Order: sequence, then structure tokens, then C-alpha cells
Amino acid sequence: MKEVNQRYARHYSLKGFGLQGQQKLASAKVLVIGAGGLGCPALQYLTAAGVGTITIVDHDMVSLSNLQRQVLFTTEDIGKPKAEVASRRLKSLNPEITITFKSESISTLNALELIAEHDVTIDCTDNFATRYLINDACVLLDKPLIFGAISEYEGQVSVFNVADVTGNKLNYRHLFPTPPNPLEVQDCNEAGVLGVLPGIIGTLQATEAIKVITGIGEVQAGTLMMFNLLNYATHIFELSADDSVFKLIPKDMAVFKATDYEWLCGMKEKGINELSPQKFLSVLDKSDTIIIDVREHNELPKALFQCISLPLSGLTDNLPEIKENNIILFCQSGKRSLKAGQLFLDRYREQKKISHLTGGILALQEHDYG
Repeated sequence: MKEVNQRYARHYSLKGFGLQGQQKLASAKVLVIGAGGLGCPALQYLTAAGVGTITIVDHDMVSLSNLQRQVLFTTEDIGKPKAEVASRRLKSLNPEITITFKSESISTLNALELIAEHDVTIDCTDNFATRYLINDACVLLDKPLIFGAISEYEGQVSVFNVADVTGNKLNYRHLFPTPPNPLEVQDCNEAGVLGVLPGIIGTLQATEAIKVITGIGEVQAGTLMMFNLLNYATHIFELSADDSVFKLIPKDMAVFKATDYEWLCGMKEKGINELSPQKFLSVLDKSDTIIIDVREHNELPKALFQCISLPLSGLTDNLPEIKENNIILFCQSGKRSLKAGQLFLDRYREQKKISHLTGGILALQEHDYG
């Protein structure tokens, strides 16, 4: 047998799959947005399975804290672009397929073009703004979307914009019609995640993509699967087919491109300046400036610069008087500092300059490492 036949020999002998299923995979184009905890296993199994064209989109760099779960990367990759490193590693796994990458963020400027060029999109991102953006683009383009999410010990998987058994095409807004308050939902930076969990959920995302492409089995359309790693409890919930959610999606591509999803999802507040780690470090010793840590007292890592601790939990009802004109806030990942910034903004308005550290102290820690 030729090498290509040997590579997929177990697929050819698989009942209900065979040569026809493999040919469908070879003809398919899959877009994977995010090359992190979910993206790494999804990309590995799609590559090994022989998906003909895979595009990776991720703007991030490999950091030390990624290596606990993002198994495509090694210590030597720290500081390098994730999309580029992943592409190189996957090409060595299967040089017979086409793998391209874009080291950039998905946005309203590039999402429609990227998604339109592919048969299936896999959302391996970790924030609400990007999830709504990807979902709305897929709905506008009528493209299948494979969704996955993780937190601590629990993961979720669903397939959106694919007809379920009743013929309805449901989407992410049937799960969350409007964005939840991001300040009330912890991400992996704050809540943590057991390293093996994204491996399981990302693999399930790859499985759903293969099912959508080849037509085997029943895809997770119209339902949400929840998996608990601690006791292997698996629950499948039916999503409500509420047509009113379609009114929440931009009516056309022009409106989509004009939508600010970060503002829509409460990730940006007008009047609060965003400081990159580099900018934050440059203003630490400025006069008439106060640096405030709004995390709880027991949170790590501890700040290695002069600051005062005012946990957000105590600020809502007891906002202290601040004499400095420049207020700079930080927390673990940037969410709570944004909320605290809004509290100070509501009180002082034009009287003081209010800023926060984008990405929180974890972003600062990774910057220092590099």
C-alpha cells in the first residue's frame, strides 16, 4: 500500500466511514480559532484524521503557564507565536494536508472573510466577546460552528447553526441570548482549570467537526453537553428554539462590521484607560499616582511593586476617598479592575484619570518572563 493509504488504514476499514468518509475529510476546510487549551487537541486530531485544509488563527504568544495544558508547545517555544509554532508542529505530524496560520486576533474586520472560506469553524476561544462575534458571523454566513468551553473541572460542547432533529438551526444566542456580566463569570485565569480537561473537550470538538463533515453519527446540534471531570457525570440539555434571539444578531454584514463586541460584552468601559504591561510598568513611579490591587488579600502572585490593597468586594459599598489624581487599578486578569474603574469613574468623573492593567497581573507576569 502507498503511505497515504497506510496513514488512514483504520478509517478505511471502519464501518460506515471507509474511503468515502476519508475523501470528505480530504476535501474539507476547517477554521480553528484559538490555539490554546482547546485548540491544541482539536488541531492534533483533525490533522491526524486528514482534514484537507486547516487554518489556525491566534494572536497570542506561548507562555510558561500555557504548558500545563497546551500540549503542542514546549518550554523552548515560550515567547513564540502560538499559531506559527502549532502550524509547524502539525505539518510534521501530517505533511500531506494544507495547514496555514494567521498570528492575529479574530475581529469584525477579518471574521467574515475567514469563516466564508471554510466549511466548518471551531471556536476554541475563552471570552464572551469573541464567542458572540464568531457566532454572529457564522449565522450570517450560514456556516456550522463547533463550540467548546471549560472552567475548573467542567466542560461544554455544542454544535451551532446545523439543523437538529426538528430542522431548527440553533446558535450560541439560544444558549446565552445576551452576554452575561463578564465580571460575574470567572475565566481560567481566575478560576483555574485541570490541565487534562481541555484535552477532553477539544477532542470532542474535533469529533463533532468530523461528524459534521462526514455525516456519521448524530451531531450535538440543538443540545448542550456538559461534562464533569471529577465524577464523569455527563448531562445533555436541549436548547430552546426561540426565534426572538435572531433579532439580537446584526441584520447584515455591514452592521456586523460596525459592532463593537468588546463593548457589547462589557469588556470595555468608556472613560477608563487601558494600560498594556509595558505602559503599566512605565508609570509605576509617576507622581500623583496611586496603584490599587482590587484582588482579594490571599490571591497570588503577590505584587512586587508598591501598591495598596482594596478588594473589589469591599469597594461597592465603601469607596474610599482618593487624593491622587491618577488612579491605576489591577487584578488577576483585568475584569475586576475594570469594574472597580467604573466605580471610581462614577464617583469622580472628570476629576481624576482612571486606568487599569489590561490582562491583569498575569499578563504582567508573562511580560516580565519574556
